[in-house]
This record gives sequence, structure tokens and C-alpha cells, in this order.
Amino acid sequence: MTDTLCPYAAVLFDLDGTLADSYAAIASSVNHVRAERGMPALSIDEVKRHVGRGPEYLLTHTAPDGRLADDLAVYRAHHPSVMLSMTRLLPGAALLLAALHRLGKKIGLCSNKPRAFSQQLLQHFEVSAYFDVVLGPEDVPLPKPAPDMLLRAIQRLGLPSEQTLYVGDMTVDIQTARSAGVHVWAVATGSEDRRALEDAKPDRLLADLQEMVAQIGRM
Repeated sequence: MTDTLCPYAAVLFDLDGTLADSYAAIASSVNHVRAERGMPALSIDEVKRHVGRGPEYLLTHTAPDGRLADDLAVYRAHHPSVMLSMTRLLPGAALLLAALHRLGKKIGLCSNKPRAFSQQLLQHFEVSAYFDVVLGPEDVPLPKPAPDMLLRAIQRLGLPSEQTLYVGDMTVDIQTARSAGVHVWAVATGSEDRRALEDAKPDRLLADLQEMVAQIGRM
């Protein structure tokens, strides 16, 4: 597998833990759901390990034994009140997106976060113009780790899978990329530790996005 960005015509990204640190905002909304049900608050770290597999998984594991549809509605009504103020781009993210855009790479987002939330965050951080496609779980039959989202993005971009790179922070991202037949790099900035990512065998494991920025500077 290649260790350079040169062969790729498109770079697709996960959001939470990859481009952005959104864990405080997610924990706030989870704890709002828990408070509505008379449950004590969880720490950010307790919530963080359940992020990345979609809102249904998140709430099933952080607010168990409830009515999932009702909990999802409460979560989604609350989240816009904290999402922008409590989320930050990770170091190197804005520079990386700008550099990829200058190189003529197609850029996409494939996240299990609801698409409307992802779009609002990209606009808030003034990076939305770099993205050629933004997809969420509502756009495909199955969320990650199913390959549906990546395959839909590749189809929309009109590029072959072998020219596509996916960048994520979790083993679920690595599984998704393998199922879709695309190359995958992992960054150790999200929900899982470096050893778990190493065991999942991405094509490349980075400490953070700033390593990608530095590589572009050497091209």
C-alpha cells in the first residue's frame, strides 16, 4: 500500500475525532438526555468511547433502557445549542483541507454524524467550500462500518476506489474503508487508542493531521 498522498485523486474524511474535537458537545447532549430521564451525568471520556458508530449506538450505550426514538429526538433538539460553541477543529485540519484543495484533490466527508450537523460545523469553521461531497447516515441504507457511505461518495465524485483515500480515527473507519476497497489512513486523535488502531492495520497510522500537512509540504 502507498505511503504518500500523490496517487490519490480524492481524500474522504470522518469528522468526529478526525477533523474536529466534538466530544464536549456530544457529552453535553448525552447528559441532557440522561438528565431528562433522571440519570447522573457522564464524563466526556465515558461518552467519548461510544462516539463514531452513529447516534443510535451512542444513546443505546450512554442512556440504556430508554425509548430510543424519544431519546434521539431530545438529543437532536438539544445538540444545536452546544454544537458550535463546544466543538473545535483539530490542529492542522484547516491547513490540510486548504492544501488538498490547492493540489486539486477532491474532498469529501463521510461521517455517522447526521449530515445537517456536519454541514453546520463545516460552515461554522469556514471550510465547507473545500468539500465536494458531504454524506451522513441518512444518505445511505447502512451507516459505517458498512461501505455504503464511501461507495456513494466515490460514485458522486466519479472516481475509482483505487484513487481514493479515507482518513478516520477509529477501527470502524478502517473496517469501512476495507469493505469499500479504498486505502485508509488513521489518526490517533479520537475515540480509540493507538494500539487498537495499529491492530486494525491501516495503510498508515499518524499521530495527527499535522503529519499530513507536513507531508504535503515535502511534495
